[in-house]
Amino acid sequence: MFEHKRDRRRTLLRTTSIRLIVAGMAMAPLPALAQIAAEPQPQAAETSVPQTRPGDAEAGEIIVTGSRIAVSGFNAPTPTTVLGEEQIAANAQPNVFTTISQLPSLQGSSGTQVNTFSTSSGQQGLSSFSLRGLGTIRTLTLLDGQRVVGANVTGVPDVSLFPQLLVKRVDIVNGGASASYGSDAVGGVVNFITDTHFTGIRGNIQGGITTYGDDATGLVQLAGGTSALGGRLHLVGSAEYDKEEGIGGGEFGTKLANGRNWFTQRSLIDRGVLNDGMPQFIVRDWAQSITFTKYGLITAGPLQGIAFDQAGQPFQFQYGSNGVPSRTNSGAVSGCISSFCQGGDLSGNVDAGRSLKSAIQRVNGYGRVGFDIAPDNELYFTANIGQVKTNNQPVNGQNRPGLTLQCANPYVPALVQQACATAGITSFQYGTSNAALGNSRVYTDRRQYRFVLGGKGKVEVAGTPWTYDIYGEHGTNYTDIDVRNIMLTRRFNQAIDATTLNGTIVCRDATARANGCQPLNIIGGNPSAGALAYIMPEHGPYQRTRQTQDVASINISGSPLDLWAGPLSIAFGGEYRHEYYKVRADPYGAGFAATAPGGDYPNDPALLTTGNNWYAGNYKNGSGAYSVKEAFFEANLPFLNSEKLGRANLNGAVRVTDYSTSGTVWAWKIGGTWDLPIDGFRIRGVTSRDVRAPNLSELFAAPVTTTLPNFFDPFNKVNVLAIQNSIGNTALKPEIARNTTVGIALANPSWARGLNLSFDWYKIKIDEVISSLAATDIVQLCYQKVLPETCGAFNLSNTAGPNFINVQAFNLASIRTEGFDIEASYRWARPLGLPGNLTLRALATHVINNITDTGLPGTIPVDNAGNNLGATPHWKWLAVQTYDAGRFSLLVQERWFSAGTIGNQYIVCQSNCPASTTKYPTIDNNYMPGSFYLDVGATFDVVKDVTLYGKIDNLLDRDPAPSTIFNNPALYDQIGRVYRAGVRFKF
Repeated sequence: MFEHKRDRRRTLLRTTSIRLIVAGMAMAPLPALAQIAAEPQPQAAETSVPQTRPGDAEAGEIIVTGSRIAVSGFNAPTPTTVLGEEQIAANAQPNVFTTISQLPSLQGSSGTQVNTFSTSSGQQGLSSFSLRGLGTIRTLTLLDGQRVVGANVTGVPDVSLFPQLLVKRVDIVNGGASASYGSDAVGGVVNFITDTHFTGIRGNIQGGITTYGDDATGLVQLAGGTSALGGRLHLVGSAEYDKEEGIGGGEFGTKLANGRNWFTQRSLIDRGVLNDGMPQFIVRDWAQSITFTKYGLITAGPLQGIAFDQAGQPFQFQYGSNGVPSRTNSGAVSGCISSFCQGGDLSGNVDAGRSLKSAIQRVNGYGRVGFDIAPDNELYFTANIGQVKTNNQPVNGQNRPGLTLQCANPYVPALVQQACATAGITSFQYGTSNAALGNSRVYTDRRQYRFVLGGKGKVEVAGTPWTYDIYGEHGTNYTDIDVRNIMLTRRFNQAIDATTLNGTIVCRDATARANGCQPLNIIGGNPSAGALAYIMPEHGPYQRTRQTQDVASINISGSPLDLWAGPLSIAFGGEYRHEYYKVRADPYGAGFAATAPGGDYPNDPALLTTGNNWYAGNYKNGSGAYSVKEAFFEANLPFLNSEKLGRANLNGAVRVTDYSTSGTVWAWKIGGTWDLPIDGFRIRGVTSRDVRAPNLSELFAAPVTTTLPNFFDPFNKVNVLAIQNSIGNTALKPEIARNTTVGIALANPSWARGLNLSFDWYKIKIDEVISSLAATDIVQLCYQKVLPETCGAFNLSNTAGPNFINVQAFNLASIRTEGFDIEASYRWARPLGLPGNLTLRALATHVINNITDTGLPGTIPVDNAGNNLGATPHWKWLAVQTYDAGRFSLLVQERWFSAGTIGNQYIVCQSNCPASTTKYPTIDNNYMPGSFYLDVGATFDVVKDVTLYGKIDNLLDRDPAPSTIFNNPALYDQIGRVYRAGVRFKF
């Protein structure tokens, strides 16, 4: 299903209008999984390749991303995988993002199954790539070799906004490419190449549904193109509509959506004891919190263990682990560990309410007009306008442990009031899931307007042909985020503090009453409509973001000298880029000084004027901009051309970049390829210095808030609700990476036509990594007295407002990762005498290590390779078998990743454990299984240009492994079996 560029022992025809940025990895068969026939070969050696048309590059030419060199006979040293339009179609996904992210070298990409647990991140439904497990911010995604305006303040684009039906191939550069493409290309580059001279009409209609009857999907795509004025004018356009219903949350307790039964409420429980011979952390299924229930629980004191049903009637709560409440102020339960029991009444658990997949609706329009001002010279204009809407439910309810209710509260049942009097208490500790309040939901709306005006072609100077590509781009992205059905925390606190005045139940606080406070009954599940409207106003949190990107670029390439082993090829050019963003939020979240109250958000003295009033979704205001000036030079020197010794070339590039925020930085690369005199073998290698500049979010972003509903407070050994505030740092410097790749390939040898094999080893070291300590690390480093400076960054017992942890980015950390890729393909014509072709393809990535060093005193590097709560399993592979008989085809695809751990820092023991430390904590179970997924598909040509197709993903309906973080959708499929069917047509 995946192709590589073939570039050995033949010459590319001179390019006329293919952009220089997409040059490289040309002509000899790479390890790649497809080849281009150089001369007539036996049928067994034939393979499918992306088709060329008049007006594309000259017939037979395909130039692949990996270098700025765009001339004949050039072999780039960086491994590049090519995914052609036929392979994209065969995988039958409603979004091409899913097909590409299945490649083993892509680890940690986002998508509609990721970030569904979040209220405030703004990344719900965002489809962005991550190569080498280095994160989406270290992978550069291009459209026709050009940058795309970010769909999030991190700067990453949303692939859902690309014109997908016109994509004729996708190039994945597996290695650093900053010298060629600039900042962000540390892990590599993903470049979408569209068919700029498509002629005819093409369409695709698809429907899909899961075996559980949800995530109903409808996709309609249509593209058309034509030429006029004797072929000088080229018009291309496309439109797409895709609606995927998504998969919502399950019920309170442990039941997931529509009958899925894999959720076991597995939890990683901190016993809080470091040196008693037992593990500090234990892994348990069916974990039960002792701090809240669905409709309320008294959690401490002499009445501990009294719970309430929906009608508000008290009953004795059933603790797991045969637990018995201590009925002391500590709230401890004998037989249970910390704040968790195992089993018992789980009806109040909230985690099953998380969406398994965001609902998404995307609409995309694309148009291109090109005019040949002279032979081989074109002016063009493109417009890409798209919209993506998503929505998700982060969790069930709005749980509030740690509350205090007065016994005299008129909503407290008489039996409980009598028990208070008997016990001699006037108040009690209380926790509730707040099931009666309903569930919050997050809605995002991203709109992209992108326009490009450019010219490209070929001119001859002093007898030497030179290609050029000049363009200007302006892109604007608007992102609206709205949260519905969510409480204002301080209004909630005022509303639950009820009393009786003149025979009427009212809010105790007179100021709150004067500003509309309505008393709220949280004992049971019957709040009044007035109380709900007061604590959860119709207009909830919002964020409005505008991002712009302006680019001016020029690239020139040619071969000015003919040397002893071939022509010296060079490329040079420059680029200017300006990035800007502005974000505005509601006054209740951002604060009254940032956004003045009024209108739908009236002033209320009960609220904090500094903001952070919402239960979640406390967005902030912010703005920022930076500019970039760049110049680059690249050269390719062939220095060997011998029948006895083979052919070899040396490739080098250098780029100087000036950032308005952090000054000048250099990137470079040097590498080469050697076509051995042994038929079909090639050796290649490259080392580079790559950079990633801080993005708008890291530099200027207003605080991004994330609600942590069950954050563990080690000081009091309870779970609390806390808000994580991530704030910007304008003093950040670029990250600096060293990237080395060495490989060997066997490509379509004469003694084994159709066979391609490759092995590429890589090593990446990134210094000055821009990173933030996790909220848990900040608190633990203070608690363990390892880094006292972190103690001022949080307050987990905040009586004046919500608990919070402030997280800020610094150039503190480093990342090292090492591994290798293996790729193979074989095409067998007329297998066993049957008509057609059988193609076998496989790709695998082995991550030897992926080590992050926080750079903080008292900490040690942590290896994330094989941590299956992350994105980098030790092994990940993809295998595809395709049988094509002409009118019909069959496809079988296997996806697999290896077993791993919860975390590689842990020491596993059940007894006689060493003392648990921050560096090496102890745990009783550190195993996460791998998983295997089987997909099958088929196509049938009804008539020549009309094809019916069907696909089943996850045929075996494999469930995700139990996880201490609910699930890890970066690795495990949480949707289940999916059926897809559709029809493609072209005229």
